[in-house]
Amino acid sequence: MSAQAPGPASGSGGSGSSRASRTSLLAFAALSASYFAHIGFFNPYLPLWLQSLGLPLITISLLTSVQSVTRVFAPYAWGALSDHLGDRVLLLRVSAAVALVASLGLLWNGGPWWIFLVLLVMFIHTGSMMSLTEAALAQLVAGDWGRYGRIRMCGSAGFLLTVFVAGAWFEHFGMGHFPAWATATLALVLLATLRLPVMREPRGTRTEARQPVMPVLRQPAVRWFFASLFFHVTAHFSVYGFISLYLDSLGYSKSSIGLLWAVSVVAEVLWFWLQGHVIGRLRMPQWLLLCGAATVLRLGMTAWMAHWMWAVIIAQLLHALSFAAHHTTCVALVSRHFTGQLRGRGQALFTVIGYGFGGVIGVLAGGAAAQRFGFVTMFGAATALALIGSLCAWRVTRLERAAITRRP
Repeated sequence: MSAQAPGPASGSGGSGSSRASRTSLLAFAALSASYFAHIGFFNPYLPLWLQSLGLPLITISLLTSVQSVTRVFAPYAWGALSDHLGDRVLLLRVSAAVALVASLGLLWNGGPWWIFLVLLVMFIHTGSMMSLTEAALAQLVAGDWGRYGRIRMCGSAGFLLTVFVAGAWFEHFGMGHFPAWATATLALVLLATLRLPVMREPRGTRTEARQPVMPVLRQPAVRWFFASLFFHVTAHFSVYGFISLYLDSLGYSKSSIGLLWAVSVVAEVLWFWLQGHVIGRLRMPQWLLLCGAATVLRLGMTAWMAHWMWAVIIAQLLHALSFAAHHTTCVALVSRHFTGQLRGRGQALFTVIGYGFGGVIGVLAGGAAAQRFGFVTMFGAATALALIGSLCAWRVTRLERAAITRRP
């Protein structure tokens, strides 16, 4: 894909290219900040808003799983469409506009089926935005994970701002303003997409998108990587989908819940700021294993020590490894194995396998387990899944070590 930012042409000299690159990076930073500002209030407080409408836990888990359901098919479909059109930025703008219009439907309480339809339209268009963005951004930074981390740090800062402010807002004014927050934050996302540089794939290279993806998927290291991703993210959805309800059931206030979410995002921000200095100290498969071990510890502490605030704080600080480092590691491994015109589909598979299939199973099974056996049992099962994911990551490290040994 060829990225051309407004301003000096790419052939106008080094300084012009540098200015264009900085312009492009700042535009992606703004999109990351606004997108995760939307996620920062929407994901933590959607279950609490649904609960305020009087819906039972199983209905809440079904509605919160809609996002994961759309990630099963939407990212790959949008990725294929972007390969065909050669214009990811146009698709990002269309997605943001449709999601904004759809969010207005949340202002009317039409019951569970109406909420389902509204969320379905919203998530079809927002759920694929990050895979499109990651594919473009991974190519733009060209392996400079320090620059990538600083851009993602802007997203973490946006998340931190809204998760904290929204928690205080809902604590004082109630959950009734949740739909208005959705519309306002999605308006910011749309504005950010309008500031993105022109990034079109030259027509002559688009036929390369027909390169088959199956030969890459047949590689043992790739299969074990995606297996690790699936179990890791499935386990992690116990946090994404249910920690707010879990802490609420333990007597934590909404502002405290928001603060604990903020703790995890502060850890995430610090990681993305520092990762350029530390990520090169281990190979990516080793980071995958380390992140898996941190997830086992985090979920275990959440399951059996959540009555103590200090334990929850430590567990949330582990978000730096269980999510932030893991996310960068996965993007890097996908970029390593899915090169050139396979990059878009590779990032889409990352979203589909992890946050699509893993998310659907994590939320639905987690909701059913929590309703029947309680939150402690549900988080205990998530800990076991994280352990399986870590074993898969260990297998990836073994395969890489064997590959290095075989090299002349």
